[in-house]
Amino acid sequence: MRLHSRSLRMPRPGKLVRGFLLGILAVCQAVLAQDTAPAAVPREKSETARWRQDLRFLADEMPKHHRNLFHTMTREQFEASVKRLDERIPSLARHQIIVEMARIVAMVGDGHTNISPSRDPKIGFRSYPVKLYLFKDGLYVRAAAPGSADLVGARVVKIGRATAEEACDAVREIIGRDNEMDVKFFAPFLLTMPEVLHALGLIDDMEGAPFLVERRGQRRVANLKPAGPAEMMAPDTDVSWLSGPNRVDARDGAKRPVPLWLRDPQNKFWFEYLPNARAVYVQFNQVGNKEDETVEAFAKRLFAFVESKPVERLVLDLRLNRGGNGALNRPILLGLIRSTKVDRKGRLFTIIGRSTWSAAQGLVNELERYTTTTFVGEPTGGKTNSYGDSHRITLPNSGITVRVSTLWWQGDERDRRPWTGPEVAAELTFEDYRTNNDPALNAALSYVPARSLPELLKEALSANDLKLAAERDRQWRADPANAYFDTEVPVNSLGYELMSAGRLDQAIEVFSLNAAAFPHSANAWDSLGEAYRTRGDKEAAIRSYQKALELNPNQGSAIEALRILRGR
Repeated sequence: MRLHSRSLRMPRPGKLVRGFLLGILAVCQAVLAQDTAPAAVPREKSETARWRQDLRFLADEMPKHHRNLFHTMTREQFEASVKRLDERIPSLARHQIIVEMARIVAMVGDGHTNISPSRDPKIGFRSYPVKLYLFKDGLYVRAAAPGSADLVGARVVKIGRATAEEACDAVREIIGRDNEMDVKFFAPFLLTMPEVLHALGLIDDMEGAPFLVERRGQRRVANLKPAGPAEMMAPDTDVSWLSGPNRVDARDGAKRPVPLWLRDPQNKFWFEYLPNARAVYVQFNQVGNKEDETVEAFAKRLFAFVESKPVERLVLDLRLNRGGNGALNRPILLGLIRSTKVDRKGRLFTIIGRSTWSAAQGLVNELERYTTTTFVGEPTGGKTNSYGDSHRITLPNSGITVRVSTLWWQGDERDRRPWTGPEVAAELTFEDYRTNNDPALNAALSYVPARSLPELLKEALSANDLKLAAERDRQWRADPANAYFDTEVPVNSLGYELMSAGRLDQAIEVFSLNAAAFPHSANAWDSLGEAYRTRGDKEAAIRSYQKALELNPNQGSAIEALRILRGR
């Protein structure tokens, strides 16, 4: 407390005594001032300064290391977001600052550029005692701690104040992603983190989050409490499926044996012969050597087995492969190319999914280019042309890691696909998971080649039956197995084949069907415009070219065609 001379209540001292007392008072005031000095600079202010320094470091370092930081946003947008967060830092809690930093980093728009609470222990977020997964039929609790075992198998309807779909939309904004499959992969992890849910405004109380779940038509609210630190992901293999002694899994009561894809996720590569199908199943979980076997040695052993046994199919499973050293893909790729025994349509299959990413996506790109493989499963988490090879930036005060992509990997600059889609879609439902059923492997082993959509259209058009062509197009696209098969290029090629043969009405029908199936493709509308222009239908051509330019203002062929059509 403060000392005041008037509170001493003593007689007026002499000059020497007064000087002595004043000296003592000065010493006491100095000591008290020294003790209370830190309080003069509130802790929150120093904390604010440290977070602002981290944010500025992030903003300065990311452009230095990223191959092209502004490939999906402008520098102005980036700097404005940094400025807004800088202004808000004094009013935000630690977890809110981290989530907002992750939002800024995710604006870059590629999967190797991120701040990841599920990969960085320095972030230190916690987790509720459940494991979620986005199955084909919804968001489910697929596993839980024993105390929450009654939630296993329930579909998540709401998390806090948001529906399951709204919650996924909210976390999308903080996920570094190449495509929407990355959202499907990461969202279930983030939606079990109290700090993430609170920072995004989905819940009010991190210590008791309401999850509305449904089982057999009955709904109830479960208030979940944090159960410990969030589980950290392995860098190059999806091992999140591993069960443990302190976890109840939806598959625990399954009558079927553990499916091959979940048998040994931690094993980087292995294979097994399936005699009834005369097939070899190969699981390649990480693009990396083992301590006791290299990928090259494994490939030699694998293909020696294939050549010596009655093998009619080979199934390469990349569902859990999140990358590694891409240079090590070569032995697998060359082995498949050389094996004429299996590198034939209907004999070679590659199972892909949301975890197929990074160096594994690189292998997918090469398989698509150089082999006859049939892709089965769901779309990949990567894409043909993408940024990768991340550099780590460590923020100076918090120690949090920011990853930024340093290289641009390009297969074909014209390839705008967001992912590699399966020719045969075989997505996992919760019932499949619960019963240990593997629809992707089943589809590969039972596959019978069918006629392609261009072949079906060509047959109908050969009979000059435009209605039949339209009906076949509708039926083909309605088949769930064709859900992700990209037909834009082959159907477009059929249109040009018909146009070259002078069958303009049929070509326009094909181009129209393609534009309807791919309404956001500037090239599809540009091709339709060219067909109308060739037929002499000026107004229809202009409308199609205008649509192409709305989607891609730099579509040179459409710009030139419109200039000629308008007489400019």
